[in-house]
Amino acid sequence: MKEMDEDANGPDPAGGLGVRDIVKSYGGVRALVGVSLDFPAGTVTALMGENGAGKSTLLKIICGDQGADSGAVRLDGVPLRLHSPADARAAGIRFIPQEPEIVPHLSVAENVYLGALPTRAGRRFDRPGLRRRLEADLLRIGFAEVLDADALGTDLTAAQRQLVEILRALTGEAKVIAFDEPTSSLSEHEVAALFALIRRLRAAGLAVVYVSHRMREIFQLADRVAVLRDGALVGVRVAADTDEGEIVRMMVGRKLSALFARTHAATDRVVLDVRGVRTDDVHDIDLQVRAGEVVALAGLVGAGRSELARALVGDLPLRAGSVSVDGRALRLRRPSDAVRAGIGLAPEERKAQALFMDRSVRDNTTLAVLGPLSRLRFVRRRAERRLAREFTDRLRVRTPSIEHPVRELSGGNQQKVVLARWLARRPKVLLLDEPTRGIDVGAKAEIYRIIADLAQAGVALLVISSELPEVLGLADRVVVMQDGRITGELSRAEATEERVLALAMADDLTPAAGPAVTTAAGHGTHGAAHDRTDDSEGRT
Repeated sequence: MKEMDEDANGPDPAGGLGVRDIVKSYGGVRALVGVSLDFPAGTVTALMGENGAGKSTLLKIICGDQGADSGAVRLDGVPLRLHSPADARAAGIRFIPQEPEIVPHLSVAENVYLGALPTRAGRRFDRPGLRRRLEADLLRIGFAEVLDADALGTDLTAAQRQLVEILRALTGEAKVIAFDEPTSSLSEHEVAALFALIRRLRAAGLAVVYVSHRMREIFQLADRVAVLRDGALVGVRVAADTDEGEIVRMMVGRKLSALFARTHAATDRVVLDVRGVRTDDVHDIDLQVRAGEVVALAGLVGAGRSELARALVGDLPLRAGSVSVDGRALRLRRPSDAVRAGIGLAPEERKAQALFMDRSVRDNTTLAVLGPLSRLRFVRRRAERRLAREFTDRLRVRTPSIEHPVRELSGGNQQKVVLARWLARRPKVLLLDEPTRGIDVGAKAEIYRIIADLAQAGVALLVISSELPEVLGLADRVVVMQDGRITGELSRAEATEERVLALAMADDLTPAAGPAVTTAAGHGTHGAAHDRTDDSEGRT
């Protein structure tokens, strides 16, 4: 494998961005330790590393959002003094954040050109001219059919908000453009258009910084891959001369195959028993999860998996059927009924549905156990702090203290706080909806370890995942859904990507598609061709 050395004292590239000896600390935590790295013009450099490795901190320094404790940022060999994002923008540096910042009651066109709105006849706002300008830019970059110039920010989807950020970044004279997880909310068609745009930016001589946890994207786009670990630069590789295995080893210090190491812990005792459950979204669901068992719930987007999970915790009404825990039938009218019965849910959207982002790690960790921690309706703060420290230490949450705001943690550490909350409650059943979405491979490995530890402790686990390697690596059994119903079940030994996809698309496959797979109802469906996994990037 070919390595490209980054010499801290060497010359800057002929054009592009360079950082030299960047050091940054938050309190007692060293976020960056003497990082020196180049982002050459006309090149896509992927920046990879675990959550908490220092990627976001480095981007914030490059884009003027934060200052370094020491070190230098240079553009085309010239040192920059970046006191604010406005300074970076004036220098030609653009940053597209993972979470777009949109003014809700302005139109798409006004959001894109905010601060540079066209006028006519003196000070009169030229709305038709603004619309024409946006439509021309949309056509130029390949998103003409995706955005309406007059749509309000409040009416945009997550993908459309991301595209507004991209358009905003491309206004003016850009020399460097940094993308932070830009495809997390984009459809396949939008991703293809974005990749085409990035290739045009590279051809035009821009330096492109691309942060993503998706390996396939990295190897599709990047010319070079730079890896950070624990705030330090591990190395830089030529993308064409390396592979996923080496990048993973650089990021986490171990092989990809070791991520799913766990021992079989399932017993014969049924903890969660679901019989004939029907809601507005799912139909006639029969499902059992045993103590120490990990059952993966697979299926395509819209199959009804999240809706089933929400119904099992009392967040959506049951229209028929029964749910029992340890043989006791439950009456699920609200989520508190499920919590009292020993059921916990880590939802798909942790920021919107699970965490109070402006509250501390302590507040978020102890939220589900405030009753036992209280005396005469007052929370015993010493006991609360002791409990929060116990579970954040056990789950290795990287935080300066338990009083630190959870919004300032990385995605992987935020997810661990959600899990710490339920571990503190000691659930009998834990439902995990996309537990590793938006986090890097190192944080994934720690989440997998937590899942294995919970199974070993006898917790019944139902894991919803759209990542086929994750489904196959974690599960003792795979239950597959389509259109709100279960289409089949596979044991760990039977489960393959082709069989899971065949069940996930049972109604859409023709009899000639491949070998039959027996469903839970005893009917035959047919296997999907192997190249479907390539099209879906290993995602169900």
